[in-house]
Amino acid sequence: MKRLLIVHYSLTGGTAQMAEAAEQAAAQEASVEIRHLTALEAGPRDMREADGYLFATPEMLAAMAGLMKDFFDRCYYPLLGQIEGRPYAAMICAGTDGTNAARQMARIATGWRLRAVAEPLILRNGAQTPHAILAPKHWPAASLTRCEELGQALAAGLALGVF
Repeated sequence: MKRLLIVHYSLTGGTAQMAEAAEQAAAQEASVEIRHLTALEAGPRDMREADGYLFATPEMLAAMAGLMKDFFDRCYYPLLGQIEGRPYAAMICAGTDGTNAARQMARIATGWRLRAVAEPLILRNGAQTPHAILAPKHWPAASLTRCEELGQALAAGLALGVF
């Protein structure tokens, strides 16, 4: 059985909704075990035990969230040379951009020699004011469908041995 690890951090609930939607769709693939952890819970052992990854973070101050970066910091060196070639995808919850957070995750994945199997999924909510940025997020069904499709595709690819 293949294993998909989903790691996310969420401050206002938007990223958590994205990761949960992806998880629910991925779980439909019976031959793939899904493990979904927060960035604070996940560590090198979880990464070692997985065959593929889905990373999800909000973009904060034009970068990935600090606690997601902490996850990567704790895992990066202990995993060098151990996870090359494994597939991954990324999801970003952003106000109006999201590209820098995607770029940061891609650089880390490149260092690990992971293989991107999809373009980063960036959902933008348009938040610009402090109030809107810190407000709880609620994605419409169409946005969550995109997350489901990514989760399902990643799980199916693992199950079929495509990646």
